[in-house]
Amino acid sequence: MARIAGSDGEVTRSEIRKVSLALFAQCGYAAVSMRQIASQVGVQASAIYQYYPNKQQILVSLLQNHMDGLLKACHKELTTSDPVERLEQFARFHIRYNINRPDEVFLSYMELRSLEPEGFATIAALRSKYETILKSILRDGDKSGVMKVDDPHVSAMAILAMLTGVNTWYRSGGRLSQKKIENIYASMVLKSQGIVTDTADKEEVIHV
Repeated sequence: MARIAGSDGEVTRSEIRKVSLALFAQCGYAAVSMRQIASQVGVQASAIYQYYPNKQQILVSLLQNHMDGLLKACHKELTTSDPVERLEQFARFHIRYNINRPDEVFLSYMELRSLEPEGFATIAALRSKYETILKSILRDGDKSGVMKVDDPHVSAMAILAMLTGVNTWYRSGGRLSQKKIENIYASMVLKSQGIVTDTADKEEVIHV
C-alpha cells in the first residue's frame, strides 16, 4: 500500500504495524527486515525510522497493543462477582477475543524470546496482570468452596494454555462454529475446577 503524499502519519504508523504483524507471523521476527516492511507499506526505507527507530520497537508495540486491548476488553466482559459465573465469562471471553486474532496470539507466545530485556519486562508485566485476573477468580472459588483448586497458579496456567491452544487448530468455516467451540471450552474449564455443567450442550443463540 503506497502512502499518499500528505496523508496522516498515524495512518502510516498503523499500516506499519499491520504489515509487520503479518510478516512477523509468516516469516518470523528475525527473518524480517525494516526494508522489507517499508517496501510493503509503500514508504522509503529511510522514512520508516521516523515512526519506529528499530524493528524491536515495532515488536514491542504489537505485543503491547494486543495485551492492552485484551485487558481492557476483559475488564468489560467480567460483569459478576460470582466465581463460577466469572470463570465461565473469562473462558468464553478468552476464546471469543483471541480466536479471530491468530497472528497476534502467535506473536504473543512465539516471539517473546525475541524481546530485549526492557521490552520483555513491559510485556511480562501486562501478561501478569491478565493471569492475575484468572488466579483471583480461582482463589475466590476455592475460598468459597464452589471450586476444587489445588494450586491457583498452576490451574491458571493450565487453563490459559488450553484456551489459547484453540488458535493452533481452529480454521474458519470448519465443522464447529465459534459459538460451539466457546461452549465446549467453557464447559471444560469449569469441569477442570470441579464444576459440572451442561454448558457444552447449550443451544446457540443468534443475536440480531
